[in-house]
Amino acid sequence: MSCFPVDFFIYVYMIKKVTCENKMIKGSESVLEQKRRNGKRRFYIMSKRRAAFLTLGCKVNQYETDAMEEILEKNGYDIVSFKETADVYIINTCSVTNMADRKSRQMIHRAKKNNPDAVIVAAGCYVQAAEKEMAEKNMADILVGNNKKKDIAQILEEYFAVKEEEQKVPLVSEVIDINHTKEYEDLTIYKVNEHTRAYIKIQDGCNQFCSYCIIPYTRGRIRSKNPEEVIEEVRNLATQGYKEIVLTGIHLSSYGKDLGTVNLLDVIKRIQQIEDIERIRLGSLEPRIITEQFVKELRACDKVCPHFHLSLQSGCDETLKRMNRKYTTEEYETALNVLRTYYEHPALTTDVIAGFVGETEEEFEKTRAYLEKINLYEMHIFKYSVREGTRAQKMSGHVPEQVKTERSDVLLAMAKRHKSEFEKWYVGRKEKVLLEEIIEKNGKKYFQGYTAHYVKVAVELSENDTKLRQNEVIVVDIQGFIDENLLYGKVSIEF
Repeated sequence: MSCFPVDFFIYVYMIKKVTCENKMIKGSESVLEQKRRNGKRRFYIMSKRRAAFLTLGCKVNQYETDAMEEILEKNGYDIVSFKETADVYIINTCSVTNMADRKSRQMIHRAKKNNPDAVIVAAGCYVQAAEKEMAEKNMADILVGNNKKKDIAQILEEYFAVKEEEQKVPLVSEVIDINHTKEYEDLTIYKVNEHTRAYIKIQDGCNQFCSYCIIPYTRGRIRSKNPEEVIEEVRNLATQGYKEIVLTGIHLSSYGKDLGTVNLLDVIKRIQQIEDIERIRLGSLEPRIITEQFVKELRACDKVCPHFHLSLQSGCDETLKRMNRKYTTEEYETALNVLRTYYEHPALTTDVIAGFVGETEEEFEKTRAYLEKINLYEMHIFKYSVREGTRAQKMSGHVPEQVKTERSDVLLAMAKRHKSEFEKWYVGRKEKVLLEEIIEKNGKKYFQGYTAHYVKVAVELSENDTKLRQNEVIVVDIQGFIDENLLYGKVSIEF
């Protein structure tokens, strides 16, 4: 809280009004605190500080930001938009690519421009990867690494205590050796910023050490949230009306390996029993977890959405080997076939890196042909980005940027075509849609939402329509496309 010294005797007139020599002093909470300094009694008017957050990167980061917001709210902060003037700006950074690093630096700079007098806090993966450089360049006032976000209120309290006494506060760095901790950071959310689905982080860290990836160095080894705490968190969110739970983690498939007595399937089965939860959606999965036994048990949990993201990265075995991926293209395709056996028309999505180190034209053609063959719903295409400190950085045969772009463009065009073909399947069918928001298209209003397959569908909204509400699951007769990216339909009589 901000403290404003008052040198004269202060008489409390009202909670939010203070009279000082017939002058009125106003504060946003106006709580009084008495202190002694140099033997002299002084009084302070305490007002709420304003904190603004910005999240870069993945849904795990967003979850951690939401948790930090709640922590500061409980400690008397007002949470405001990042565009507003705030006393504290907290940027939850990302370091998955060079572009993410650059974006993190840009947002820190933007926060300083918003309010040059504000305290700038940089948190997360970029801090973990570049603490020394950030400290040397005084990029921020406070650096908070991973596994220290839970302490954000205490860190700020101690910083402001020093600032109250000193003209200049030395840079504060709260960064641990993440590679040597077994502690799962105890963060929990009681509300989420999204209105219809709640992302729940249940796992952190990664033991895979893919040759291109810096994440094991910024997130550490695998660590899992206690299953009882997971269930308690989900139950709380269910009581608030959330219908869909999305389980996330840095390497979600590793959940429970450090606990020894529980695995991902165990948690899913328990969430299945929570009455008010209608959908369970899974974050990115390791292809090797998709066995027939796993999918058979998963299929018995009817709340699990038939939407599976299996990270691939390349459709060429030689490239996969250089990437240090732990599966072959044959094993990956087998996993897809198992899912397609147990689920009707499942939404299968993936990530692909274009132009990895040493990728020849022949290897790229293998990847292109393979992706054409397996025909996935969505493919997220990324150009290879060199990450300092990874094995791939030191490899020979780096692909020119122009070639990366050309290959990326080929895959992006394929991805667009496959997505369109997948969505055409729904025309003429009935699907359950979780309503999210009202949009306007071509002068008409629609209620937009997602199917269990994570396909976007819009329902025309009439002026007198009071039946459709956010966070409701309805049955929709899908009739066609409003545009190439959006299906539409009418509310089914079954609803």
